[in-house]
Amino acid sequence: MTLSAVSIVAAAAEHGDPALSPYAVGGIALGLLLAALGALVVFGGGREHS
Repeated sequence: MTLSAVSIVAAAAEHGDPALSPYAVGGIALGLLLAALGALVVFGGGREHS
């Protein structure tokens, strides 16, 4: 077997359920982005426009 065939077989053998759900990863990313947006609004809320 060639190296590429061995790597394909190894990748197929190790495939299983992900440790963390893709929905959980997306939810965490969304939460971080919303927190950053909220911090930006709070930080810039009292400043005058130039």
